[in-house]
Amino acid sequence: MNRYLILIFFVVLASCDKKVEKTETMNDSVEKSSEKKEDKKFEMYEMSEMSLLMEQMYVDNERLKERIKKGDTIGKFPNHFLKIHKVVMTDDKENDAFFKEQANNFIKAQQMIYEDPKNAKEHFNKGVDACLKCHQVKCGGPIPRIKKLYIE
Repeated sequence: MNRYLILIFFVVLASCDKKVEKTETMNDSVEKSSEKKEDKKFEMYEMSEMSLLMEQMYVDNERLKERIKKGDTIGKFPNHFLKIHKVVMTDDKENDAFFKEQANNFIKAQQMIYEDPKNAKEHFNKGVDACLKCHQVKCGGPIPRIKKLYIE
């Protein structure tokens, strides 16, 4: 009986040593992986001036859409839309003739909303069309979001 107790004691002791080794190995790998993470620098994405402007125009147009749908007064043309021709883009090469044409179409449609409020819905949707035409060529990411702006 004593022999069995001694044997069990050594088996348990031996198995504990293996668990300690495994734990130490796991700790070593965790430390190594955290060291790798520290080597990488986290870089915060910064939106370009154009991206920020487009985000603001989107919000403004969501509000305008609701006013048009409710038949509320339209208000005044937001002059910050005119910055579309001057702000810095993510990639300056994208500021080509096609972009400039679509930007002009967008601005004209937006201005017409305020000049001809009786046909605001039509002008608004033309502005959305200009956004879509440009984004279909330049940057397709926001297309599903832009389509939600249409007034049906």
